[in-house]
Amino acid sequence: MSTKRSYNSLVNNEDTIDEAEALLQAIESGNFDSDEIIVPKKSKLNDSEFEETPEEKDTFKEFENLEIPNSPQIKILKLENQVNCTHEIAIPEICEYKPLILPARKPAKEYKFKLDSFQKEAVLCIENNQSVLVSAHTSAGKTVVALYAIAVCLREKQRVIYTSPIKALSNQKYRELQEEFADVGLMTGDVTLNPDASILVMTTEILRSMLYRGSEILSEVGWVIFDEIHYMRDGERGVVWEETIILLPDNIHYVFLSATIPNARQFAEWVAYLHKQPCHVIYTEFRPTPLQHFIYPCGGSGLFEVVTTTGEFREDKFNSAISILETAGDAAKQVNERGRKGGVKGDSNVCKIIRTILDKDMLPVIVFSFSRKECESYATTLKDMDFNTEKNKKVVQEIFDNAIGLLSEADRELPQIGHVLPFILRGIGIHHSGLLPIIKETVEILFGEGLIRVLFATETFAMGLNMPARTVLFTAARKFDGKDHRWITSGEYIQMAGRAGRRGKDDRGMVIVMIDQQIKADNLKQMIKGKTDTMDSAFRLTYNMVLNLLRVDGINPEFMLEKSFHQFQNYANIPTYLQDAKNKQAIVEGMSVDHEEDIQSFFEINAKIEKLEKSVADEIRKPKNIVPFLAIGRLFKMKIDKKDFGWGVLLNWKKTQKSIDDFDPEIIYVITIGMFVSTITEHEKNVNNLLPPTDPAKTIMIPVDATLDCIESISSIRLKIPDYAKDTNALPTIGKLLVAALKRFNGEPKLLDPINEMNIKSEQFATDLENLKALHHLRDNHEVKKLANFNELYYQYQAKARAIEDAKEAMEKFKKAKSLLLEEELHKRVKVLRQMDFCSEDGIITLKGRVACEISAADELVLTEMIFGGVFANLDFKQTAALLSCFVFQEKAGSSKLQEELSGCLKTMQDYAKKIYYIERDAGIEKDLDEYVESFKPQLMDVVHAWASGVTFPELLQKTPVFEGSIIRCMRRLEELLRQMTCAATSMGDKTLADKFEEARTSIKRDIIFAASLYL
Repeated sequence: MSTKRSYNSLVNNEDTIDEAEALLQAIESGNFDSDEIIVPKKSKLNDSEFEETPEEKDTFKEFENLEIPNSPQIKILKLENQVNCTHEIAIPEICEYKPLILPARKPAKEYKFKLDSFQKEAVLCIENNQSVLVSAHTSAGKTVVALYAIAVCLREKQRVIYTSPIKALSNQKYRELQEEFADVGLMTGDVTLNPDASILVMTTEILRSMLYRGSEILSEVGWVIFDEIHYMRDGERGVVWEETIILLPDNIHYVFLSATIPNARQFAEWVAYLHKQPCHVIYTEFRPTPLQHFIYPCGGSGLFEVVTTTGEFREDKFNSAISILETAGDAAKQVNERGRKGGVKGDSNVCKIIRTILDKDMLPVIVFSFSRKECESYATTLKDMDFNTEKNKKVVQEIFDNAIGLLSEADRELPQIGHVLPFILRGIGIHHSGLLPIIKETVEILFGEGLIRVLFATETFAMGLNMPARTVLFTAARKFDGKDHRWITSGEYIQMAGRAGRRGKDDRGMVIVMIDQQIKADNLKQMIKGKTDTMDSAFRLTYNMVLNLLRVDGINPEFMLEKSFHQFQNYANIPTYLQDAKNKQAIVEGMSVDHEEDIQSFFEINAKIEKLEKSVADEIRKPKNIVPFLAIGRLFKMKIDKKDFGWGVLLNWKKTQKSIDDFDPEIIYVITIGMFVSTITEHEKNVNNLLPPTDPAKTIMIPVDATLDCIESISSIRLKIPDYAKDTNALPTIGKLLVAALKRFNGEPKLLDPINEMNIKSEQFATDLENLKALHHLRDNHEVKKLANFNELYYQYQAKARAIEDAKEAMEKFKKAKSLLLEEELHKRVKVLRQMDFCSEDGIITLKGRVACEISAADELVLTEMIFGGVFANLDFKQTAALLSCFVFQEKAGSSKLQEELSGCLKTMQDYAKKIYYIERDAGIEKDLDEYVESFKPQLMDVVHAWASGVTFPELLQKTPVFEGSIIRCMRRLEELLRQMTCAATSMGDKTLADKFEEARTSIKRDIIFAASLYL
């Protein structure tokens, strides 16, 4: 069977699994990983494409449509290995391989130092006019390659574009390039400098916008350099990179600079497939400065080298450190508990470690913390330490005075400015997103000059900024990721740890991790020695993207889906998914259970019971229902991490706020339960690691802090117990009272009646209880239970049911892989756009659609509807700015009461958001209504209104607890949005409205909030 079959013939055939297998073998024989995906080009939005198809019925006897489309015709050549690096090249089938040749002419740029192997190889690719991806560790010297590409462009009289992920990096790169080249320009949205320059530094968003608008600049560009390309996996902004790379012309060549990524070759294949040109991969894991990795167990007093500079893992040192953590016991636990209550976690430990670093002459050090407040608190604990000489202090003062000299007199008196000066004079810096940008940049400059010796920073400091140190210290190995507290990933660790070791200055870099919870050796190995995160696509559809693609001649929305890295990665997995689906189908077919229909009936009843019991328990555990019954001494049945601990006694409870960095209004309830655990885990600090007792001789009652979702049942029984809050030694007595009570009630104390005693009024809850009662009756009286070997048959059927679910998932995964990803979502989004008159039935963009195309900084649908609904016509410029702040403020912050003139327009905006929610819901787009409406955050409306009214920044800070840096970030995003709103109003010919948006923009663009970057 030929692999040259067209995609359409495959899709329209009803292949059996045998034929699919034959096709798989054909593809494998043709090197699947290096073939071409041939996807049919579609016309613009034909009506027939949007007809809903009936849902396919799952089957386990055969696979439907198991055909495989052809894969990208990309060849991979592995060139001769160089020292410490590998060199591969991805070549489209239509291209002929041309060996790299050393140029006879003088190099475009010469260096005063000897290039590493990977640098030489990359420079040779550029000299041969071939695109290249350079994947290497932080501070390895990737910038050398970018500079050479720029020099080649200048030699060839071409222009070059240098893109970076964020504005701050663009500003810094602009300054660096200005020191090297004369003709450099900057375009970030905030700032445009010398836009006619040969070398243009810009954010990826600006380049994307230029591509959609067909900028003439691109006809003069020879090379585009993408710095920090691994940020294409960023969930929020990665899609912009992907769009940009897809839309760029095929005649341009590319330099991609990336941290080490395991799937670098796959990315190069995608670029070669997209732009029909070879793309080289130069990959190295060589570190010019090797790293030593240490752990510091909290409660201990020394460092333990767990990974040597040669990469050897020291099991003996790891075990010694863990044993200290175990013996430290209560001391370490107190440190951890102090952290949970919002204080500084391990402050004395940080001081000890920094003194050790100082004694070992391993400064400067970057101290990474995962909370902005902790950064500042840790810095405060070094009040007795001074790392700068008097001479250095004078230089620091001079640089600081020059920086704040750019500010108004009032702004120079800001508390944050006064607060930071004593620290930086002593060589101590703080760097996080809540700081004033001018303070962050001052700290960066001082650190780069060696005038800050100890820098406390959040992980954003590890992104892109070329600021290496001699030592890196992690104050914790766990972080909160917005959902859970978890160990940091290997990729996160490598990115931050990579800041240790300055090339040409240090013989080694030192990395220290503070551990306050036990960690398994394998987990630590994985974190320190594991692979970096793969670069997986974060592609997603946006209305702005769809509308822009409808507006551009020659391409359509399907084009973007077909060409995306998301789709490319998906096709690469097809053979694996097919084999997995076949294997799992075979497992199901090989399983037989006697009396299967009867056992299945019993199994389904059980499943319904479990579902209803969860629904009932969730309702009972709601704070409004359960809190009135949190009485000291009441018995609660506990289940933690799916482990049943039986009955325990309520010792205490408290209402608190979940702390996510700085702000989070979510209230949580923490109960302290006296419950029996195995003595093996009595000192365990992580409640999820506790084990229920199995041996009465190895059972002990301990106090456990848990959340309401750990409660499985509530008893009406209350014990009269000693006051645990006053006497923590009362636990043995409380344990005896609990044992006696359970014995009296035969282990099953009476439960609280949720309706008659807890007074839960929900009709659905009452219905669930009735249904649960009926299902329990069915289960208890089921005939199948009379079978002698019922238990054995039931376990067999449970295993088969799991296998059936696995087979279902595998089949769906395969079907999804061979289809055009996100196509269904595209159809739904176009349906929404049609219904709201953003485009016509035949895909022609309307005036509304053209207006929405101008808005990419916020929710384009809501804003366009508000423009056409006349909402802004009834507001003044100050109210307009305040209302629009809801679209750009993204942080968690406490709520505050709005002034009346703003609460009305906020309600109007929320009504528009609800209207769009219901239109999307009817089109099949699933969202949570409350979550969507609450994504428009009004917490800075009053602040923005005051700023637009002319108050000073110090006065502004009196109105909110939000960090200064967060306010400035919101205002700068707001300025960008107002600029887009001005363009949107202009595109519809409404000069009055455009003038209002421009007046609002002008009113906020002043003083410290828009102070020029120190890099410019």
